[in-house]
Amino acid sequence: MTQTQSQKIEEKLYQNRYRVEEGKPHITIVPEKATAQELKMMAAICPAACYEETENGKVEIIPDGCLECGTCRVVCQGTGSLTWNYPSGGYGILFKFG
Repeated sequence: MTQTQSQKIEEKLYQNRYRVEEGKPHITIVPEKATAQELKMMAAICPAACYEETENGKVEIIPDGCLECGTCRVVCQGTGSLTWNYPSGGYGILFKFG
């Protein structure tokens, strides 16, 4: 019987590719509407770690590598604190498996 190797999630995510459309991020934070609690929640739940809390407590978004799962959209649903659109055709996540 062969044993399968376990991989860390980061190693699996690294196998996917992401085509960036320069100057056109598909996710942006609306700072005047986003609460600190929402932003910290997004940093905690984003499976691709696109949201990151900085040393000074602010949350920044780096949409490169986004899995387009919509988790952040669910967290911010109805608040107006986030604009989220699918990337233009040919850009965004390119899954290696699936």
